[in-house]
Amino acid sequence: MQKSFSESYKEAGVDITAGYRAVELMKSHIARTVTPGVVSDVGGFGGLFEPDLTGIERPVFVSGTDGVGTKLKLAFLLNKHDTVGIDCVAMCVNDVICCGAKPLFFLDYIACGKNKPERIADIVAGIAEGCVLSGAALIGGETAEMPGFYPENEYDLAGFAVGVVDKKNILKPETMEEGDVIIALPSSGVHSNGFSLVRKVFNVGEEDITSPVPALGGKSIGETLLTPTRIYVKSVLSLLEKVNVRAISHITGGGFYENIPRSLKEGTAAKIYKDKLVIPPIFSLIKERGGISERDMFNTFNMGVGMSIVVAKKDAETALSVLCESGEKAYVMGEIVNGEKGVIFA
Repeated sequence: MQKSFSESYKEAGVDITAGYRAVELMKSHIARTVTPGVVSDVGGFGGLFEPDLTGIERPVFVSGTDGVGTKLKLAFLLNKHDTVGIDCVAMCVNDVICCGAKPLFFLDYIACGKNKPERIADIVAGIAEGCVLSGAALIGGETAEMPGFYPENEYDLAGFAVGVVDKKNILKPETMEEGDVIIALPSSGVHSNGFSLVRKVFNVGEEDITSPVPALGGKSIGETLLTPTRIYVKSVLSLLEKVNVRAISHITGGGFYENIPRSLKEGTAAKIYKDKLVIPPIFSLIKERGGISERDMFNTFNMGVGMSIVVAKKDAETALSVLCESGEKAYVMGEIVNGEKGVIFA
């Protein structure tokens, strides 16, 4: 049998044999993510998944899609590609869990100027790690070699996640009441948002971002910024089993001002105690170097809070205990008050 190969296509810049090599290299990473619902192997036209709906009366599927954004420019510059896949998964599954849904499976899309199998395998290794951290299966994906569209050493990365929740368990912000407690789940840093501003502030590509910085605990700016987005799925799922959660917000692009109101009931506002916030040093550095106002910082970045969770005041202590048992350094950062939907700092 003749193997697939096109000399003409290779001369045009697309080597399909590199794609086959990349698939072989990524198989071991994909194997780590297999869950009982997976019923297809790598290489088919579609990823097949049979969900176990036992105990779910009215299943509702929840989907989320996102990319890594210009944080990828840091990966190109530092030639480190094994963590951005975690970011890609995190941006999708952290959104899905905000509805109370358990992520089931994930698909990725990698578009590149030149398919370098080892680099593609590194990217997928990160994606697989993100899937393991969230309990989702990596059931498919696409690698597109697009010479002339992307520079040879650059790529874009996006993903798509699907989860499921029993309709009666979908989080209902309308149950929110004045006096409810807002719990913060700390971020690992900038996560995957605001990097166009970050790159401008640090003049990425022109200035050195690889030297140790005392204010960052001896880490470099590049290493600190490339730290992958935290995945909160397993911690939140554990919490949902034990506590009646009112609402969850994933703090991404738009920061506090845009994301927290998305999960508020009409007629309520989130009162945030600024002095309670644990803000990593990287944000102070960004603010000082860029001369950025505090308002803009909270409207662009997560400021050390990757996710906020609203629970009744009587459940706050239990919620904190459950989250801490899951490895989160959770703390109370505010409360729900009556007023125009939005964020108020106190």
